This record gives sequence, C-alpha cells and structure tokens, in this order.
Amino acid sequence: MTGHSVLQLPVPALEAWVRERTAHYDAGFVSADPRFGHAHITALGPFAPTPSAADLETVADLAADTPPIEVRLADLGQFPNGIIHLVPDPDDALRDLTARLVAAFPAWPPYGGEFGSDVQPHVTVDAVSDHVDIASTAVLLADVVPVDVVLDRLQLAWWETDRCHVVAEWVLGRRPSC
Repeated sequence: MTGHSVLQLPVPALEAWVRERTAHYDAGFVSADPRFGHAHITALGPFAPTPSAADLETVADLAADTPPIEVRLADLGQFPNGIIHLVPDPDDALRDLTARLVAAFPAWPPYGGEFGSDVQPHVTVDAVSDHVDIASTAVLLADVVPVDVVLDRLQLAWWETDRCHVVAEWVLGRRPSC
C-alpha cells in the first residue's frame, strides 16, 4: 500500500484508545511521532503528496482563519463500508473547514470523491467484523465517551505503513509569529 497525506484535526482525548485499536489491527500504522494524531477528524484527505510552499501557505492561512472548534463526541455511527465512528456535535464548523479546504484545493476532493459531496465529519474508532459491531464498540468506549473536546490544531499527516508522521502542523486561530 502506498502512502497518502491527510489534513486532520487531532483528538488527544481519544488518542490512547484509537492508538491501541490501530495497533490491534495493523501495528505498521502506529506512529513513533508523538505529535501524530491517530485519533483525528479528517478535514481533507487525501491531500497533495508533496504540497508546494504555496499550498502550505494556503493551509496556514486557512488554519489561522479558523478558531478552535468545540465538539462533543458521544454518539456512534456506522458507514456502509463498516467503519464505526464517533459523530462530532455540532459539526458545522468542521464542515465549513472542509468546504474551505476543498475550495482552495479543488484537485483534492474529500476521499477522492468516493463518498460524494456530503462528507460527514467523524472520528474512526473501529470496523465491523464477525466480533465487532456498534454495540460491542459502545461497551469498549463506555469509560471514554462522551467527551467534550476542543480541536485546536490542523496537521498535515503522512499515512503509510511504518512511515506515519506529522509533516506540518498549524494552531487554529493563530498566525505564526515572525
């Protein structure tokens, strides 16, 4: 499998849980980079594998223009492909960020356009199998959710077996100091 980049908002409150589930399924996707957001909400992915300086400046500007986003993660959902996820509430600021990124980078539609234009913000927590469903995942998450989180960083992360790492990171609502 080749790698891909993702613009993502890390969710530190769920990091240990999602990192453990990631290790359970494929330890190659457990990053040694301590900044890497295994638990995250995708803002836009895949993204340019080798973004230009102008691309990075555009992302930095969008991040600076986006205040930190407060959401509650309590409800589980399941996509038709079997991905079990937590649904952020409210999700309007997340949808707005994705829309602004798509407008800035029309060559990179969310999920390669696979799911159409109504991309649902979410935190992936598991996948349906013979032994896993929403009910079993809810039991496993009982001590973790609900949780209120403030999403305050946007990461450009590289996802590839044995090479997951943060390429760049911006603080939401803040312009870099010179």
